[in-house]
Amino acid sequence: MRVKDTLNLGKTKFPMRGNLPVREVERQQEWEENKIYEKRQKLNEGKPSFVLHDGPPYANGNIHMGHALNKISKDFIVRSKSMMGFRAPYVPGWDTHGLPIEQQLKKAGVDRKSMSVNDFREKCREYALKQVDKQRKDFKRLGVAAEWNRPYVSLDPSFEAHEIRVFGKMAEKGLIYKGKKPVFWSWSSESALAEAEVEYHDVTSPSAFYGEKVIDGRGVLDEDETYMVVWTTTPWTIPGSEGITIDAGFDYAVVQPEGDEKKYVLAAELVDQNAELFGWQKVQVLKTVKGSELENVLTEHPFYPERKLVTMLGDFVTLDAGTGLVHTAPSFGEDDFNVGQQYGLDIVVPVDDKGYLTAEAGPDFEGVFYDDANQISLDKLEKAGLLLREMDYEHSYPFDWRTKKPIIFRATPQWFASVDKIRQQILDQIDGVKFFPDWGQKRLYNMIHDRGDWVISRQRVWGVPLPIFYGEDGEAIMEPETIDHVAELVAKYGSNVWFERDAKELLPEGYTNEHSPHGKFTKETDIMDVWFDSGSSHQGVLADRDYLTYPADMYLEGSDQYRGWFNSSLITSVAFSGKAPYKQVLSQGFTLDGKGRKMSKSLGNTIVPEKVIKQMGAEIIRLWVSSVDSSADVRVSMGSFQQISESYRKIRNTIRFLLANTTDFDPETDQVPYQELESIDKYMQVKINHFTKDVLDDYAKYDFMNIYKRLINFITIDLSAFYLDVAKDIVYIEAADSHKRRSMQTVLYDVAVRLTKLLTPIIPHTTEEIWKYLKEPEEFVQLAEMPAVDHFDGEAKLLANWEEFMKIRSHVFKSLEVARDQKLIGKSFEAHVDLYVTDSVRQLLDDLDTDVRQALIVSGLDIQDFSKASETADKFDKVAVQVTHAAGKVCPRCRMIKKDVGQDAHFPELCQNCASIVTENYPEAVAEGLEK
Repeated sequence: MRVKDTLNLGKTKFPMRGNLPVREVERQQEWEENKIYEKRQKLNEGKPSFVLHDGPPYANGNIHMGHALNKISKDFIVRSKSMMGFRAPYVPGWDTHGLPIEQQLKKAGVDRKSMSVNDFREKCREYALKQVDKQRKDFKRLGVAAEWNRPYVSLDPSFEAHEIRVFGKMAEKGLIYKGKKPVFWSWSSESALAEAEVEYHDVTSPSAFYGEKVIDGRGVLDEDETYMVVWTTTPWTIPGSEGITIDAGFDYAVVQPEGDEKKYVLAAELVDQNAELFGWQKVQVLKTVKGSELENVLTEHPFYPERKLVTMLGDFVTLDAGTGLVHTAPSFGEDDFNVGQQYGLDIVVPVDDKGYLTAEAGPDFEGVFYDDANQISLDKLEKAGLLLREMDYEHSYPFDWRTKKPIIFRATPQWFASVDKIRQQILDQIDGVKFFPDWGQKRLYNMIHDRGDWVISRQRVWGVPLPIFYGEDGEAIMEPETIDHVAELVAKYGSNVWFERDAKELLPEGYTNEHSPHGKFTKETDIMDVWFDSGSSHQGVLADRDYLTYPADMYLEGSDQYRGWFNSSLITSVAFSGKAPYKQVLSQGFTLDGKGRKMSKSLGNTIVPEKVIKQMGAEIIRLWVSSVDSSADVRVSMGSFQQISESYRKIRNTIRFLLANTTDFDPETDQVPYQELESIDKYMQVKINHFTKDVLDDYAKYDFMNIYKRLINFITIDLSAFYLDVAKDIVYIEAADSHKRRSMQTVLYDVAVRLTKLLTPIIPHTTEEIWKYLKEPEEFVQLAEMPAVDHFDGEAKLLANWEEFMKIRSHVFKSLEVARDQKLIGKSFEAHVDLYVTDSVRQLLDDLDTDVRQALIVSGLDIQDFSKASETADKFDKVAVQVTHAAGKVCPRCRMIKKDVGQDAHFPELCQNCASIVTENYPEAVAEGLEK
């Protein structure tokens, strides 16, 4: 018999390498065949609910890394809640209406104008459903557990009907109205945009300082060659100018430069700054007046002398730049519109849907693209002798988030949802919502506080129709009777019914209305904003499915959704039911490349999940998600995944060690009760329970990065660098069924089970693989519960003693390292340590009730009084350490250097301890002897 045959060298078939790209797919197929998601839901029936409502991604193209971060984070929460005593169903969703799908069909060669609206809508539907299938496959490949066979899709008739009912409730409360006011207008999409569909970029625009001649000074200004100095950053809008806005509280100076017959009016505080800009010399201030005194002063339009421009008082004028007098075109800006309404100004809209100026702008501008009209305006001002200065101005400007083209403000007849009427109700509801991070509350509060009414109409065809009829006199009809009837039709036939039938067929049978004495009706052709689609999901999903709850427990999306889905859902929910649709909101940052840049195809810096999955596996992406602070923007590169692969390998190999060394352990028969455990095992049992509590607390706080940090720290420091290192000298060496070995195996096995359960929300493919090697009752770890946190008598004292010992151990290890550098020893078990301690430390070591030599992994240890330490000993706080090479011979079985090697007649090559173990447990070795 060989010496190695007398050792309990751990063996397991659990592979060292995960082969994740292949094995994950097999594992997922097994889950599907065994209906694991459905079984988990069944197990959780009757438990408290936790509903995370999925914000629907847009159904267009394969998923990107931002999608992965989002869906995996949700999966962490749903899986952990499911294993922590909650019924946590998860219904994934998709946003399937809107312009991007129309644009994709256009790119594919589909000519919308050559076919009927219904045929085009059918093509949109087919495309959207294909994208849903594509993304569903991608999400499932990430290992996300969900109700994949019955997701919610915004084009489903039932969902559309609920959306129409939400609209109806808002109309009934007087929150829906038609108005002509400036909205974000995308000429590239030919449609109005919601605030959430706009992104801002820095641009350089031409700005103009020019004079407008005073024709009625209201007794404050004389009309003889006096000019108001106006500033604009959009010269192309001057044809739409109807007035000038100033601030009532500012001082305005009437000035005359040397050698100039003209007098100019501008903010007194900006005279010097602008004089330098305009090249004025020796400027004389003729008089100073308050802005309030200039109200209703009339000037002449610079292009159209017959148009009189009124001077108005507004609260949006600043002295940061310009002149303190702002060119005002009510059809091209919200502030302009609001002040214009107060003064009864006309709303002139001299620009069409595609961004080209119309005849209303005048013959010089008609048919000119708005951006090209800037130069025409500047030329006309210069020709008229009114242009004082033209200069480039850098500022932030709105762009269409889909087409990436700049947009304009344009007053058009649109349907609006009033935010103003219910603003305080909405703000009050925000106070009752818990936000992660907590700054999200203030962000959403401010956005609601400052936002205008919501433009909900879109001039497109692929979407849910606005269920509005018009009488013969043009009056809009939005009655509960008509809207409910449309909702019933849509629930039965889908929203296509609105486009297939005429108005009369869409109204209830026998319906009459005073606005249509002849019984003739027409219908609205605009569709609803897609944010109204997804914003109605609290009714279309949460309230519709009896196993979900409304409000949801959580909404989790990117931080851009404070002005998107978080915002629109809150408005519609408060309007519909008076309450917020969520109890908690968790927001995440964006995924950036390794240099902190936004990922884009044009930069060539995108990393798609599919690439990482094929090379390394979905588990690596999942573990990466747990490792990052997703509350802020997250940098991602292939290098970061490679680093995570190393962490994964460490986790896997640690678990493999635990499995290999508990193969012969049966928890039913071999488990040692806590009170009978060896001291070192009690210590680790307490540690793993504290670790369990901390991780469960982190799951409850959605702090996955902390879980990752704790995990790596526990595996690296507590296990690999200490407990498992000591374990080899026990589980390998001691008799298979000895108390000491079974004591340690009890803890090793418990650590393996706890880690497997705790890691299941994060790396479920791996933990299911591990589970097959554990002797637990559940067939799948996903059907198990999270481990309970156990507490033990005297654990605080035990923990404190061992933590104090770990400090002493670190001192000894420093001395061992010095001895190694001096070539005195090689490995630590070649060392003999003389440990000089104070009385308090000696008492501590006695209280530990453990084999200190074994815990230090040295061959010899003598503990002596601190006063006996030699000059050459390494001095530390309360201890001194002297390292020498151990005396004796190496025992080939335990690898320790012992003086008693050779004392046993049967086994002269072994130390006394190993000889007695072999004698008692291997009679054949006694009979045959041991081979060298």
